[in-house]
Amino acid sequence: MDTRYAPAGKGIATGRGAGDFDFLAGNWSIRHRKLKSEESQEWIEFSSSASVHKVLGGLGSIEELRNPDGSFLGMGVRVWVSESKMWADHWTSAANGVVKPPQMGQFIDGAGVFTSNETVNDVHWIYRGVWDQITASSCRWHQSSSNDNGHTWSWNWWMKWTRE
Repeated sequence: MDTRYAPAGKGIATGRGAGDFDFLAGNWSIRHRKLKSEESQEWIEFSSSASVHKVLGGLGSIEELRNPDGSFLGMGVRVWVSESKMWADHWTSAANGVVKPPQMGQFIDGAGVFTSNETVNDVHWIYRGVWDQITASSCRWHQSSSNDNGHTWSWNWWMKWTRE
C-alpha cells in the first residue's frame, strides 16, 4: 500500500458504530474537485449542497446531494453493520437511480476509511473513500483508486464540506 494515501496514525480503530456519522448531520455547502474521467488528467471544479439526516439512533445516515440549482445529484446511505463492525456506505446517482455496491469501512485514527472493488473492462479497481479533517464546521471527503491491488493510488475526487 502506498502510505502517502493512508490516514496518518497508528491504524487504531476509533469508531464505535452508533454515532460515528453524527458529525455529518445538518446542511452543507460543498466544493468539489474531480477528475473529468479515469482516462483524463483534466480536473473539473463545481459546487453543490447537501442535507444529511441521522437515522436509526445514529446507526444510519442519509445524505441528499444537490446541484447549485437545487436539482439532485444523488443520495448517500450509510448503515452500521454490527456483525462485521463496519459501515456500508451506498451511493445512488440521480442520473440513473442505480444503488452502487457499498464501500465498506470504519473509522481509523479518527478518519473514516472505506473501500470497494469493481471490474471495468477486465481491469480490477479498488476505490477508497476517506472522511477526514472532521471539525464541528467542516470536513473533507476524498476518493482515490488503484488498479494494481493497492500498491499505488491515484486521487480522483475531493469534496470540501462547510457547514451552512
